[in-house]
Amino acid sequence: MIDPEIFKANDIRGITGPGGQWDADGAYAIGAATAEVLSLAGRTIVLGRDMRTSSPEYSAAFARGVRDRGVNVIDVGLSSTDQLWFCSGRLDLHGVMFTASHNPGQYNGVKFCRPGALPVDSTILAAIKDRALAADAAGPADPVSTPGTLESRDLLADYAEHLHALVDTSGLRRLRVVADAGNGMAGHTLPAVLGGDAFEVIGLYTDPDGSFPNHAPNPLEPENLLDAQAAVREHDADLALVFDGDADRCFIIDEQGEVVSPSTVTAMIAVQELGREPGATIVRNIITSRTVPEVVAEQGGTCVTTRVGHTFVKAAMAETGAIFGGEHSAHYYFRDFWGADTGMLAGLHVLALVGRSDQPLSQLAKEFSRYAASGEINSTVADASAMLDRIEKLYADQVLADGGEIDRSDGLTVSTKDWWFNLRASNTEPLLRFNAESVTQSLTDKIRDDVLKVVRS
Repeated sequence: MIDPEIFKANDIRGITGPGGQWDADGAYAIGAATAEVLSLAGRTIVLGRDMRTSSPEYSAAFARGVRDRGVNVIDVGLSSTDQLWFCSGRLDLHGVMFTASHNPGQYNGVKFCRPGALPVDSTILAAIKDRALAADAAGPADPVSTPGTLESRDLLADYAEHLHALVDTSGLRRLRVVADAGNGMAGHTLPAVLGGDAFEVIGLYTDPDGSFPNHAPNPLEPENLLDAQAAVREHDADLALVFDGDADRCFIIDEQGEVVSPSTVTAMIAVQELGREPGATIVRNIITSRTVPEVVAEQGGTCVTTRVGHTFVKAAMAETGAIFGGEHSAHYYFRDFWGADTGMLAGLHVLALVGRSDQPLSQLAKEFSRYAASGEINSTVADASAMLDRIEKLYADQVLADGGEIDRSDGLTVSTKDWWFNLRASNTEPLLRFNAESVTQSLTDKIRDDVLKVVRS
């Protein structure tokens, strides 16, 4: 059983089990379709899964589907998404990860990559969708005469070794670090990466548990950061790392228990990477703070701006040879990690920065917090495109007369020298996502109120 709605722009994601949107038979059909669309017969893929209760059954069904089409499978078992990207890069194989990232426990999904952890574009996903729906309706075809093999392999230690090869953590002052895994896959990777005596780690919810008994695995929602913020203050910690369910994103909290904006983290890591490779290119998306291109220019680097989303960031990094990329959503991409996103490597960079300094993280972050941001605000709309046209018409004459710009490359971006805002339609829901930034908080609040008054009228 497969509901076509589980196929999203960049991955697969939907409710599992009876009464849900897909089941193990559907996972089998998706596996067979993947093998056929990508012409994988006689080749090998690497397969990982998160801790969701449906992941063992669904990933095993997918493996049967590809093996029945003659594809060999290296199963790395429990894995964070960035660990799976590592496996794809290290082994130079197509990769498949069973996870629903930050979604609730009843969800599961699939993320794909090409050899070298390169993204799979939407046309490939559309072809997999069509083939899988047809196969699901017709029932499974007969297996090929020589099915693919299945091999289990543990590459967790290799993953941790590679991360430490990219960030020098030797000689740091010993930091006390709160690490909130949210019962997700960071609980699996943290001991390998931050174990030993280099850091004093205070773990929160580090037992992988797909029911997420403590809080939802989505650090974008402020309520899911509260426990880590409290733990930082309680334990007088230097900082906290908060991961999402599949651990490809990492939020940072300073020693005062305040959230460090992902845009600020992007600027901080960009400076470190430009120090390692002067003149390099940094990628950011269109709603990441203006601080980032300013800092990159000050450091002698080049900043490239893309649409929001990992597909666009990864494509820009590959095209430009960028050393690093960051998004407002706490996805951080590294050229030396095959251009893929990894929350754990971003966390190591911040730990190294703080550990080499005699200043607390809050002081280090101040230099990179130059503007007042609204944060992302969602509004339900019936017709997103019509609303964008309406907002553009309201602002165009005034903004263009003042030397500002109107950009429709990714939703609607209206910008002047002192402020900007962006409205983008959600890929999966009838929502418009609003982000704004300006030179003062009062101005940001006014822009927010003016735009949302129209959007929500």
